[in-house]
Amino acid sequence: MRITEQRLQRFEKIVSQSQLDLTVVLENVHDPHNIGAVLRTCDSVGIREVYVILTDKNIDPEKYEIGSKSSSSAKKWIDIKMYQDLDVAMKDVKDKYKTLIGTALNESSVSLYETTLSGSVALAFGNERDGLSEEILPYLDQNIVIPQFGMIQSLNISVACAISLYESCRQRLALDKYTQGETSEAKKALLDSFVKLHNSSYKTKD
Repeated sequence: MRITEQRLQRFEKIVSQSQLDLTVVLENVHDPHNIGAVLRTCDSVGIREVYVILTDKNIDPEKYEIGSKSSSSAKKWIDIKMYQDLDVAMKDVKDKYKTLIGTALNESSVSLYETTLSGSVALAFGNERDGLSEEILPYLDQNIVIPQFGMIQSLNISVACAISLYESCRQRLALDKYTQGETSEAKKALLDSFVKLHNSSYKTKD
């Protein structure tokens, strides 16, 4: 089925609002439901690529599930980059994004609400049990903490990611970063990829 004008206009709007200087890094996250929730949040705030690092020996990359069935529509529109080498992953992330911000609790952690998330930022989240590994910590430029006031001082990874991404969204909205402006070459390429993805989905039906 050929792409309709209405569908093309929707793609153009989504691409114009995409935040190509914002991404999420997931390190050894096990639960596909958590990954799925993260992907849906990423899509909702305009993130178009996510980095997945698998260095945990208990994870079999061949059987690794990128999200659950409920997240299939979100992951269709997000470029998922997978790595089994932390150094290679970090080089790729830091070559493209200016600041890598982690969620490891330590004495240098700064409140999420005192952190600038409107620039070129990669947000790193660790697995459900251990958080970020010791190996990734030297690569971080900054650590954030989400203020909490209850008895249990921990949040599910997908919840922590959603809170952090929507704080970034709030800051970006204040700077009109979701307002349609001049289309960059990167966004033109993204639009082309959306159209090709649409066409390939309907190729067998034409």
